[in-house]
Amino acid sequence: MKYLVILAFFAIIGSLGTALFFMMKNDASGKSRGQKMARALAMRVGISILLFVCILAAWKLGYIHPTGIPSGQ
Repeated sequence: MKYLVILAFFAIIGSLGTALFFMMKNDASGKSRGQKMARALAMRVGISILLFVCILAAWKLGYIHPTGIPSGQ
């Protein structure tokens, strides 16, 4: 599970980098640039939602357990 979360975070960061690349790229056709950037950002949102669902499913199946914050008493 730990490796899945790490891989998903790297995919999210990579997707943001791709969107930044397409946003900063200076080409003649602004429409295709905007579509590529929007696709990269949509992929980031999809990966984030998938990561949340995987974490929730792992908790429901008992693979991970919340530990809470110690009260300090």
